[in-house]
Amino acid sequence: MIGAEVVAPAGSEDGFDGPTPAEVEELCTLALSSAGISDGHVAVEFVSGERIRELNSQFRHHDEPTDVLSFSVDEDGPTAGPRELGDIVVCPEHTADVREAIVHGALHLSGMDHETDEGEMLALQAELMRWIG
Repeated sequence: MIGAEVVAPAGSEDGFDGPTPAEVEELCTLALSSAGISDGHVAVEFVSGERIRELNSQFRHHDEPTDVLSFSVDEDGPTAGPRELGDIVVCPEHTADVREAIVHGALHLSGMDHETDEGEMLALQAELMRWIG
């Protein structure tokens, strides 16, 4: 079973109009199960443009905002408890479709990488988005 924890931007819990925690969990489950992962935990955080720029600069050496970043935790190694798949960080102000950004981030957590594969990740992402509607 895939579990997802959702963190909305600080101070915006009342006015945040992104997907509900249940929808985020469904999106992560769909993407991860389509990539062959059936259990684990994911944290999804929604951040500001400035915060995603800081993370992108620190971890990818691109000093600019982006739509989504993924940070794997347990990878394929053995774990002492439930598998911690990692974190997905989404910047709603820099993405056209927050749901697609979540799917994209989850596919990265599964080990897929559109920068090194032959189009498989983005093809699967497009197929999943057609299913979601």
